[in-house]
Amino acid sequence: MKKGRVWKYGDDVNTDVIFPGKYTYSVLEPEEMARHALEDLDPDFARKVKPGDVIVAGRNFGCGSSREQAATCLKHAGVQAVIAKSFARIFFRNAINQGLPVLQSEEAVDSIATGEEIEIDFSSGKIKTKKGVFTFSPFPESVLGILEEGGLIPYTRKKLKGKK
Repeated sequence: MKKGRVWKYGDDVNTDVIFPGKYTYSVLEPEEMARHALEDLDPDFARKVKPGDVIVAGRNFGCGSSREQAATCLKHAGVQAVIAKSFARIFFRNAINQGLPVLQSEEAVDSIATGEEIEIDFSSGKIKTKKGVFTFSPFPESVLGILEEGGLIPYTRKKLKGKK
């Protein structure tokens, strides 16, 4: 189980507010990207987020353009997971590729409040909140491996080293 403090947002949080489009072609390093995470939606987020914090949101999180910087900036800001009612497909895959767990649970989202501390058990698919325990579909072993290695590239490098 991993504990984290919640930052809660609504529906249709798009990639232009997760990582503002004005930085798309000028900010390259992940640590610098993290300093701009969610600045157009929540100007305090990047300054106040702590390692292990969790974003909770409504429907269609990560909609908009396919830029992978949206997942990258959240991961490097210290976000340990995003829990939403639903995700845009490209953001979902970009998040997994970056090693950022994305969990879908409508019931958990409805029960969680901003600032609340929750616990997530990624292997059993459980989210523990003040109002109870909620489930999400546990990740397949291959996806857990990607998340545990910190993303698809480190996971692939490790797999390739093991074959030599």
